[in-house]
Amino acid sequence: MVKHVIKRDGRVVDFNNQKIVAAILKAMNVTDSGEDIVLAAKIADTISKMDRDEMSVEDIQDCVEFELMKSPRKEVAKKYIAYRNQRNLARKAKTNEIFQTIIDAQANDITRENANMNADTPAGMMMKFASEATKSYVDECLLSSDVREAVAGNYIHIHDKDYYPTKSLTCIQHPLDKILEHGLKAGHGESRPAKRIETASVLACISMETVQNEMHGGQAIPAFDFYLAPFVRKTFEEEVDQVGAMCNADYSELKTRKFDDYLKHDLIGLQGPERALQHAINQTVSRVHQAMEAFVHNMNTIHSRGGNQVVFSSINYGTDTSAEGRCIIREILNTTYEGVGNGSTAIFPIQIWKKKRGVSYLPGDPNYDLYKFACRVSARRFFPNFLNLDASFNQDDAWKADDPKRYIHEVATMGCRTRVYGNRFGPKTSIGRGNLSFTTINIVKLAIECMQIPEKDERIAAFFKKLDWALDISAKQLNERFDFQKTALKKQFPLLMNGLWLGSDKLEDDDPIESVMNQGTLSIGFIGLAECLIALIGKHHGESEEAQQLGLRIISHMYEKINGFAETFQHNFTFLATPAEGLSGKFTKRDRKTFGVLPGITDKDYYTNSSHVPVYFHCTPEHKAKIEGPYHKYENAGHIFYVEIDGDATHNPEAIMRIVDLMDKYDIGYGSVNHNRNRCLDCGFENAEEDLTECPHCHGKHIDTLQRITGYLVGTTNRWNSGKLAELKDRVVHK
Repeated sequence: MVKHVIKRDGRVVDFNNQKIVAAILKAMNVTDSGEDIVLAAKIADTISKMDRDEMSVEDIQDCVEFELMKSPRKEVAKKYIAYRNQRNLARKAKTNEIFQTIIDAQANDITRENANMNADTPAGMMMKFASEATKSYVDECLLSSDVREAVAGNYIHIHDKDYYPTKSLTCIQHPLDKILEHGLKAGHGESRPAKRIETASVLACISMETVQNEMHGGQAIPAFDFYLAPFVRKTFEEEVDQVGAMCNADYSELKTRKFDDYLKHDLIGLQGPERALQHAINQTVSRVHQAMEAFVHNMNTIHSRGGNQVVFSSINYGTDTSAEGRCIIREILNTTYEGVGNGSTAIFPIQIWKKKRGVSYLPGDPNYDLYKFACRVSARRFFPNFLNLDASFNQDDAWKADDPKRYIHEVATMGCRTRVYGNRFGPKTSIGRGNLSFTTINIVKLAIECMQIPEKDERIAAFFKKLDWALDISAKQLNERFDFQKTALKKQFPLLMNGLWLGSDKLEDDDPIESVMNQGTLSIGFIGLAECLIALIGKHHGESEEAQQLGLRIISHMYEKINGFAETFQHNFTFLATPAEGLSGKFTKRDRKTFGVLPGITDKDYYTNSSHVPVYFHCTPEHKAKIEGPYHKYENAGHIFYVEIDGDATHNPEAIMRIVDLMDKYDIGYGSVNHNRNRCLDCGFENAEEDLTECPHCHGKHIDTLQRITGYLVGTTNRWNSGKLAELKDRVVHK
């Protein structure tokens, strides 16, 4: 007796022979003889009595065809087969329609899902074809039925689902010192260790570009200044030998000379060794600058993933106080300030200033001068962003000011906000570690489903019950993905698992990566706290203290629950303030279709990013910091704080410093400042005027408007999806 039916999407439902009867009658209705309900019921009864507990939809349809062909109504079988084929075509039509939009290079939310990817190029088109086809395979073959239902119901979103079958991991903070000291093997070639700053710069690029092809997320260098500093000294020593050869003199004693900084000075008035010393310093600074310039240019032009996307790269720096480290910092900032190509702002790498009291923040700190310069660069070029090492949750008791490798105990971040630091299965560090995969919960839908409950306490209690279910299903899905990923072999990741990922140097080529995977994190994220709160109590956290307290209750509850998953599943589970890009509109459109237009909730084309105050809400930077800051200690997989400022920020670096002061005051972990920047592509003129369409200098019409989409920059909004474009339009200045 058949009891259950396995649907095409994997769901298991109770067997219902009336559905078989209905399908047969539809086929009969288009024949000359019409319906025969007795025959239809007989066929359905025959199938129901088969000696099987469950059958798939396809199996049932095969049986219907077989029984019809045995019956006197063979013409019905032909119509049934035709109907079945039509339904199959209809199911494929959506995929075919998607493929056609890619072929036609149409600008829509599918081709503009990732603003850093050009889906119009042949390589980009191939990536999108593969992506859309693979997602269907994952749904049908790799997800358990309850997870599939949660995804189909718009409750959760599995990020990078198209990469699921590849078993790839998300991201990593590169231990670049290993590459620089030992060289690397990439593909069919390999490189020797670096000896000078130019080689070190190139190897830094190659390391990130190569591993980008082995992962589906971003690449970062956690201590760019510390890693490259030794090669400044080696370059200086090389220059000392050069000047000695040029002057036919022995200046070898200068190689051990200690000095506080590498600063260019005129040689006039200098003689002998002092002139040689300054000349070597000048040449070293020039070469470091050229190396940093080459690094930035390469990171904006070297493509990965089949040639359709530049490397999603980040670098952290700011706390190396050595003369050599300061030289690296100064020249990467100088290069960034000058711009790339014809003076345009570099989109990558995302640059992150590590702010720490006693080192790189306050007057009197060794790197305070460079911090001020970083703020001036950020005022013109959007980067660097600012990582607050003084935040209560970013500190490590193992950090010592006199430790030459103190960077090991400094948290680093990447991309929009990804943070990996705490570790249940190894050292507490960001280095050599990254995220494995992450999934986001639509907390707005959970709240909307409770809106009809009149009593507030009951409504909120019902929401928390739904939230626990969503958290449970997300943790289950991530654990299932982990179990799938862990079967990958070391040889599938020739550079990543060749010593970059923590512990991978102990693996043999045919070993599965399971033994080292737990160094990474599984993250559960969320978006739309503001809309969730409006659904529950009518106001968001930026405008109501009651909403703020409920928001903190929700987020702290999620944090505690996710910490519990770490015990249950024995993985590094972490909690992410999701950097929603394509997802911000995807969730919203489906919820609007289900629930209609709900004021303050589904009446826009996007949900507010994570725990942010809505972009349309007018408030001061301090109010925004005061509201958003308390959430960061819970969002231990990553978060970011934005402030929008107006005017030409180039002339107001103090505004950037005031924002960083707010980060310090309100225990904010990571932040950045958004402002407007236009550039004429014809003559290079720049200004901050809103909605500029014509260059006031040359009257050219080719205007590049730079904007930050989540944590990274995009030189043109033509690649933004509809949800983020709508959000951009709603953004207001905080003042």
